[in-house]
Amino acid sequence: MKTIKYITVILLLSAGFLMAPAGLHAQDNRITRQEMKKIREARLRANFRIIDTLLKQKDFVLKAQYLQNRYGDRITVTPLLNFIKVEGETGVLQTGSTMSLGLNGVGGVTAAGRIGKWQLRPDEKRLIHTLQFSLLTNIGHYDVTMTVRPDGNSRATISGIGNDKLTWEGEIEVSGNSRVFKGHNTF
Repeated sequence: MKTIKYITVILLLSAGFLMAPAGLHAQDNRITRQEMKKIREARLRANFRIIDTLLKQKDFVLKAQYLQNRYGDRITVTPLLNFIKVEGETGVLQTGSTMSLGLNGVGGVTAAGRIGKWQLRPDEKRLIHTLQFSLLTNIGHYDVTMTVRPDGNSRATISGIGNDKLTWEGEIEVSGNSRVFKGHNTF
């Protein structure tokens, strides 16, 4: 009988000793709001530098999740078919739809051509990149103005010769890692 009590006491004591260090470490691992804010800011700064390199190399794709016209009408679109792609000195603007064929075979228009003027302005205080470039294609001349945030979300407004504008909203990716389907060049 004494041995059973003795074994029970030893088991309870050893269980208590094993649990005590776990509780002590749990209190040490708490991160304060200030530390979380610093970690988040460090991540955004690192992403800002990565996106800066990506834009300077001229090798990216903006995959649109939304398109918006000049009146503010906004629709959800397929990122696989709606994108702005820049590779070196060439670029592609494409809209597409899964509902119809269109002029490019994917329900929209594809404009591919050479990049003209290129102006990149990083803002290290607000952690935003503003990019302006022109694209000379077989169906016209387009001016593109992009704003890229450090989380990869981007907004690009395309204007042509008239006063019509189309805005792509989505995420920016490395050209080699993105999966987009380019339709036939229009005309």
